[in-house]
Amino acid sequence: MTGPAAAGGARFGVGLHPDPYPVSPARRAFAVEVVPPGSKSETTRMYALAALAEGASRVSRPLRARDTDLLLDALCASGARSEWDADTVRVRGTSGSPAGGCRVHLGDGGAPARFMLAVGALSRAPVLVDGSARLRERPVAEGVELLRSAGALVRYAEAQGRLPIEVGGGGRVQGGTVEAARTASSQFLSALLLMAPWTQLGIDLVMRDGPTSASYVELTIDTMRRFGIPVAVERDALGRLSRVRVEPCRVAGAEVEVEPDASSAVYFLAAAAAIRDARATIRGLPRTSRQPDTACVAALVAMGAREITVPGGIGIEGTDQLRGIDVDGSRWPDGALSICAISAVARGMTRIRGLETLRVKESNRASALATELAKFGCGVSTTESSIWVDPSGMHGRPVTVDSHGDHRVAMSFAALGVARPGVSVTDPACVDKSYPGFWTDLRALCGAGS
Repeated sequence: MTGPAAAGGARFGVGLHPDPYPVSPARRAFAVEVVPPGSKSETTRMYALAALAEGASRVSRPLRARDTDLLLDALCASGARSEWDADTVRVRGTSGSPAGGCRVHLGDGGAPARFMLAVGALSRAPVLVDGSARLRERPVAEGVELLRSAGALVRYAEAQGRLPIEVGGGGRVQGGTVEAARTASSQFLSALLLMAPWTQLGIDLVMRDGPTSASYVELTIDTMRRFGIPVAVERDALGRLSRVRVEPCRVAGAEVEVEPDASSAVYFLAAAAAIRDARATIRGLPRTSRQPDTACVAALVAMGAREITVPGGIGIEGTDQLRGIDVDGSRWPDGALSICAISAVARGMTRIRGLETLRVKESNRASALATELAKFGCGVSTTESSIWVDPSGMHGRPVTVDSHGDHRVAMSFAALGVARPGVSVTDPACVDKSYPGFWTDLRALCGAGS
């Protein structure tokens, strides 16, 4: 049994689309139902837990994309086994003791690499975790210190604070109380929690000032509970996570189903919001989903769009004119890119706060947004944690958007290209990281057929 056939990080869409990709604007108000691929955030967490659990787990409708396929390959290299049956993968776990003794490459995947560091820390033989040149640039020192605080054996193989990193091979991880300041990425905290049941003492995670992107830590907790793992949570007076306790426990394999990806849904919802009477509905993504980017629906409504009631799903209808908003996007930093992009066709300024993590993603997303929006004539200013967009200088000339090799930058500006003619996007294959079929699904909005 093997992992998915994406070894080496092959790019699913290479050669399939022109580069730059010309986005066709919508010819008329559209009414489409979209089923995005599975949630990347849920898939990565479920894969990690399934690879560590006892016996077999069945993960239905996981995301098949470069990030998730490379993570599953890495987990299998470390000792798990996987077998596909249509859109379900059966993962046989390692009972919290992966064999290790391997080198794994996670491409550009930030969360996959950080989760693999936690899994590797439990391995009997060392695991060398590596990634692309961009992933090697992204900071991991805070995550390494958290793992070391839990008793994990971690060694930088080359540069301090950067991948590649060797983990594991030092016996069972002790665990215990770990104190965390506000970190650059919630993925560090999620990684620590995912390994917690298999440590000697469990993990008592104490968070000062609340975690960055707390909504993703909440998603981790929810996913762990779906695997039957008891998780105790304490909150401060403001309702923020302040302490999470996971006792050591046996974890049996589980049968879980992945929701459609909320981050991928936002592109279609944002495009519909910008076009009068256009409607986009997302089947299978409940309004009550734990995925953080479902909160973008409320942001689009605040901008003037209308939310549609859809049984078992969510939807947006465009109205006369979007308006600028001032909003806290700290719980939905991925979706914030689409809101920023679509604000170029709104009336009035938009300010989104709480975006300090954007600078350390697949690209420096704050800089990418500012650079690309300026090409449209927008006035843009950024701080360490916010972005302002003034669309008053918006022009109608053709614009070629540099995707910066970042899937979310590419897809966010593609949504703008549905509402505003003349948009092309470079490196369209970068969307393979999370949504290989994106350009095909986008054509349904543009009236270009399939």
